[in-house]
Amino acid sequence: MRKEIVFNLNGSPVFATVEAQKRLIDVLRGPLGEKGTKEGCGEGECGACTVIVDGLAVNSCLYPALEIDGKNVTTIEGLLGAGNQLSVIQQAFVDHGGIQCGFCTPGMVMSVKALLDANPQPTEAEIRDALVGNLCRCTGYVQIIESVKAAAQKLREDK
Repeated sequence: MRKEIVFNLNGSPVFATVEAQKRLIDVLRGPLGEKGTKEGCGEGECGACTVIVDGLAVNSCLYPALEIDGKNVTTIEGLLGAGNQLSVIQQAFVDHGGIQCGFCTPGMVMSVKALLDANPQPTEAEIRDALVGNLCRCTGYVQIIESVKAAAQKLREDK
């Protein structure tokens, strides 16, 4: 079964024809060409595929594509500013060593975006809780936590 769906992707309306068994990540990386969202485990364990759907961080490898109809989806590509300027969160990851190999970074950044949108002044425990579903094999998480704290501070200063 194939069905046409309509949703907003990074602020723009998108039309896609999807098969019933397709996952959101399949649609994003396939016909829509959004390669920033990575598939790590394909089982919802690593968080590399995290995107934001209607304000909530979700694993796109588990999210049925047909359920995205009428919703708002933000991917890592949607965070770039004019002239491909990095978002505050992305820049904080660069500045504070929250990126090493970079494979987990899009999912980490999207989880952080969802957290900071909901809670602009999180405690370290709240940061750790928000990232519990995102695995990194390189950094040991200290730099990631520092990056999130710096991004939160910068976002508060910019308001």
